Amino acid sequence: MDCIFCKIVEGSVPSKKVYENEHVLAFHDIQPSAPVHILIIPKKHIPTMNDVEAGDWGLIGEVHRAAQEIARQEGVAESGYRLINNCGSDSGQVVFHIHYHLLAGTKLGPLNAI
Repeated sequence: MDCIFCKIVEGSVPSKKVYENEHVLAFHDIQPSAPVHILIIPKKHIPTMNDVEAGDWGLIGEVHRAAQEIARQEGVAESGYRLINNCGSDSGQVVFHIHYHLLAGTKLGPLNAI
């Protein structure tokens, strides 16, 4: 498979991991948009949110649980963080392996449609 995130999961591409369990992996983004910018991915390859199947919803819950734990671990749970999932090319999704961006560490600006 040519998926960079799958290669990170298998260990053939290095990453700066901040969290890992049986189903979820999280690591620092190589092009951060905030002082804290962590990518959280399921280890199972799912291209987009539109590809989540009935049996995957527990896994999506695990990703959200990991986000909560990572925010606490990084010391940003109380001050606040943003959790973003882009779905499809028009949203800006570049890597087609479902992932969430946890952004924090500064006052984040408003979300804009354009």
